[in-house]
Amino acid sequence: MIRKFSACLCGALALVGVPALAQQPTLADRLAAETQRSLEELGHRFDGVVGVYAKGLRSGRSFSLQPDAVFPQASSIKIPILLALLEQAQQGRLRLEERVAIHQQARVGGSGVLQDFSDGGSEISLHDLAVLMIVLSDNTATNLLLDRIGLDAVNAFLRRQGLAQTQLQRRMMDTEAEHSGRENLATPREMALLLEQLYRGQILDGRHTELALRILEADKATPLRAGIPAGIAVADKPGALSGVRCDSGLVLLADEPYVVAIMTTYNRDDAAAEQLITNISRLLFEFYSRLAASNAYGVRLHP
Repeated sequence: MIRKFSACLCGALALVGVPALAQQPTLADRLAAETQRSLEELGHRFDGVVGVYAKGLRSGRSFSLQPDAVFPQASSIKIPILLALLEQAQQGRLRLEERVAIHQQARVGGSGVLQDFSDGGSEISLHDLAVLMIVLSDNTATNLLLDRIGLDAVNAFLRRQGLAQTQLQRRMMDTEAEHSGRENLATPREMALLLEQLYRGQILDGRHTELALRILEADKATPLRAGIPAGIAVADKPGALSGVRCDSGLVLLADEPYVVAIMTTYNRDDAAAEQLITNISRLLFEFYSRLAASNAYGVRLHP
């Protein structure tokens, strides 16, 4: 009788016990589910529309809110402009040392310093224009680069990367285009994918990838960085328009780097939107940093 019961028990375990155990969520799965719930709560409380996509580049663990919704990008669209420029440099179609004139027609307002340069034939290299575009978000520098590489070339570059929704539709500070609804657009998932491709060396060779990351990592105050401890390298570019705040970047966390794109629009309060980006950034960093620093049971490992 005992042998018969044991045989039945073993048979039952073979049929249902082992597969059922294999399908149980891990402790890391449970932490990820709690993080996703917290992300959703932050989005629900925000007075506006928010989209998020984040992905760990080693674990593959991701988080999202409306990741495929199309948002206006403001100055975050300068990331693909930078990468399209460096691709052309890599292909030999231009030289980053090439100097261009800062002509009056290119000068526009908004952020940056070139708008205040005096007349008289000032020139600046393409490399330095790229640095000003990313670090100071210089709109005149951006338009000068677009004069050189072309809007169509940037969009062709995006299509080659497999990004169907990301579009450069106007130059910086083109109020007529803005009023007609021609915005520069992307989805959180696509901007994160572009940055993942950059990190993995799928867009540029090693030298130009390193240059792109160095420019994007340059010191600047951004809402994404405000949620991450000092000493962690972040390669990002925020964007701001009235009613719009966004930030997309690579967080180069040791053992678990990750990409993140956070976008808001229809904001009632733009300061609250920037704080939301910071809060989401902090939440994601807490997850990925704990994942990187712990074993499979959550025990924090010491170096």
